[in-house]
Amino acid sequence: MTAHLDVNLTLLAANIASVSGRIAPAELMLVVKDDAYAHGIISVVARAFDEGVRWFGAFDIASAAKVRRTVGSQARIFVWIAVTRKEIEEALDLDLDFGVGDPGMLEDVAAASGARRARVHLKIDTGLHRNGIRPEDWVAVAARARSLEAAGAIDVVGVWSHIAEASDEEDDKARELFDAAVLQARDAGLTPSILHLAASAASWERPEFRYDMARVGAYCYGIRPAGGPSEADLSISPVASLRSVVTAIGETVTVGVGSLHGLPSILAAKMKVKTPDGWRLVVRVDDLEMQVESWPSAHVGDDVTIYGPDAMSATDLAEKIETIGEEIALRVSPIVSRRYM
Repeated sequence: MTAHLDVNLTLLAANIASVSGRIAPAELMLVVKDDAYAHGIISVVARAFDEGVRWFGAFDIASAAKVRRTVGSQARIFVWIAVTRKEIEEALDLDLDFGVGDPGMLEDVAAASGARRARVHLKIDTGLHRNGIRPEDWVAVAARARSLEAAGAIDVVGVWSHIAEASDEEDDKARELFDAAVLQARDAGLTPSILHLAASAASWERPEFRYDMARVGAYCYGIRPAGGPSEADLSISPVASLRSVVTAIGETVTVGVGSLHGLPSILAAKMKVKTPDGWRLVVRVDDLEMQVESWPSAHVGDDVTIYGPDAMSATDLAEKIETIGEEIALRVSPIVSRRYM
């Protein structure tokens, strides 16, 4: 295997410090879904915990279990996908916080909790429709949640939602819905102490969206939004570098990374890679290798950087094919070895 992903944990720590400083006094929830955006969840979580992060957004139970094994009992872990009774019971055993976005899940969590009093964050649908309790159902669900609290099955510790981050106007409307839902929850007798609405972009640009906590993934990994401000403007740096080596030299230079490693083949003729002799255009992307414009001093074994802090970023590549940087990062195959610095 010639391709590898170098993950700079020092840059991760710097990004975490930058984001935490920006959103303070709100607390950072580091989102580690999809194997920490394909950076490697165990190493990322261990370093983030050392840097003071005490909330992790794990999305699913399997990821949450890895976080719990890494940090022990000293961190809070938030999950919002638990479908089966077995998953819910596993989440309770792991002492997780549940993001509950529909009445059925609320009942399932309460029924499974027994004497453990599941920690619940009720989700209001503020318009993105990425699950969430509909506004017309919210008052009834809040009342039901209060009755389940009184019965000792759950504690409603939070209210949360996702927003589209499509425009300030749309996000302002979503925030109005969120604020109204919080008031209605309190009118029902609930006392949520943690309100969280914003992800990376809104938490950075809109202080009024931060509330008690912000769920930030992409920015902590140095992935800027497509079509948005630069990494320098955001005071973040890409954490990961996808690298490989020259494996053959002919009319073009063969580099040992291809589409099966996760690099979109449609980037051919649209991207340049960083070689020991400067930038070179990618001519073709095959399954396990790419063809790159040659350079006079090329040798087998030369290091080539596909993307990273000293080359094009994941978002730079994403913009070439009209997608987002997260997609480029998440495409990196598990067969590509991760090296931590």
